[in-house]
Parts: sequence; structure tokens; C-alpha cells
Amino acid sequence: MTTLLLETERDSLDLNGVQNYGAGFEATAGLTGLGLPAVNVQWLEGAGDGARHRGQRVLPRDIDMPLDIVGWDRQHLSELVSRLARALAGECTLVVIDADGVPWTTPVVRVGGGEVSLEGGGNDVQTVISFRAPDPYFTASDVSTQTVGGERGAAPLLSSLTSLPLAASQAIGDIQLDNVGDVPAYPVWTVYGPGRDLSVTSPDGKETLRWQGTLGASETLIVDTRAGTVKDGKGTNRYADLAPAPRFWTVPPGVSTATVRLLDTTADSRVECSWRPRKWMVI
Repeated sequence: MTTLLLETERDSLDLNGVQNYGAGFEATAGLTGLGLPAVNVQWLEGAGDGARHRGQRVLPRDIDMPLDIVGWDRQHLSELVSRLARALAGECTLVVIDADGVPWTTPVVRVGGGEVSLEGGGNDVQTVISFRAPDPYFTASDVSTQTVGGERGAAPLLSSLTSLPLAASQAIGDIQLDNVGDVPAYPVWTVYGPGRDLSVTSPDGKETLRWQGTLGASETLIVDTRAGTVKDGKGTNRYADLAPAPRFWTVPPGVSTATVRLLDTTADSRVECSWRPRKWMVI
């Protein structure tokens, strides 16, 4: 069974609460917007018949969620309605837990709905909340990580790489990336010094992200490809050390192999690649 939660920094609303506990919030039949998001398609139309597909972009996800709110009594119902109103006052997170128990999230903002009928005076009310998710994909809560090299003071960087005839101060080889989602994921590269001149090449070999700076033995570097930022462990901007025309490539769905190179390494050096898988829809 798929479980739905609506979370804020201070609260978490179980949207299967009536079914599970007999009171609370329940997302009922008629929920829409959890399937494939809409796309904006660009076409090239010439003098001849038809058109050619030029590309597309995925639009924000619109979700209409019918809710049944059930209290133990009228006072409890009033508390539940107030709790929902506070949660919807700003951006919140919709959590979809799939049949395997894996949570997938997307940020949402209420853009409409919320009408209720006060007739009847019972212990429950029904309403429909309209959300917009600026990110159309569902992102895994768990981070996938692959490390090149051992822990500090353990095996040298070459131990986790394909064996190549290199000098001891150089490390180059393959790193296997397993993206369990069905959408390209943005990796975060964390480099633990010492080392210099980092290069990471995409699985298809067409894109290389190269950082030409130097890290000391106690320094780290964090390259966030989604944000397009390059900072050291102290938060200092190291973007200027990138080679011209940097390519912040993504991890394709499935199992793929990328190439990592780092020079002037020691047994303490390592490169860590982490990413959050993303999906079009979760069931």
C-alpha cells in the first residue's frame, strides 16, 4: 500500500490516518497529479506537412488532493482543521512511500482549494486541496553513495579503481554508478585531500568536469552539480579553479561507469560521489 505524508519543519500529517487510526486526515479517491507531469513541447513547423520535434521541458506538477478530515469529536475536528491550515501556510513536502517502504519526496505549495461545508455539524469535513510542485520529479530520501579510495589512513585511492600502470602519486580509474531512479540524477562530488587537478568524465565519455585547484591533506572540496557550486570545506568559493566551459553532467538511470582522475594523492585521498535518485512517478 502506498502511504502519503504531508510534512513541514514542525509537523507531519499522515494522509492515511483515518484508515490507520479511525481519525485524522485521509487522501480519498479522486487524487490526481501523481502520474506523469505535463510537458511543454517545442515543434519546428516548415512549409511542408507536419512538424518536427525540437525538444521539450517538464512543467511543474499540479496535484488535486481530496481530503476527508475526521475528528473524535467536534473539538478534535477543529484542532485538525487548524493543524492542516498551519501546514499549508507555506511550502511543505509531499512524501510518497512506495510498496517497498522507500520514501520519495517533492516540495509542494497550496495554490487553491480548501473550501469546507459547515452544514451538518458532524465530526468530519471534506475538502479538496490544490497543490503545485515546482520540481516535477519525486526524489529519494536516501542518498546513494559511491566512494573511490578507502577511509583516511586505510587503503590508497588506487585500491578501488581499475588497475592501471600509474605512478603512486596519480589515481585514475572507473567508478560504478547505480541510479535506481528513472530520471537523470545530479551528483555531488566530495574530494578529500591531498590532491590536485580533479577530472570526472561522464559514462558516455562526452562530458568532463575538471577542477584545476589543489587540496591540502586536511582540506575537502564539494562540487554540487545541481546547484552549480564549487566550495571547500570552509565554504570558500573555489569555482574559479574550474577549467573553461565546465560540464556539470548527470548520472543516467541504471548502472553506468564514470572515470575519475586525481593527481598528487596519498593513502588518505579519496573521492566520493553521492546522488539522490529521482522518479517520474511512485506507486
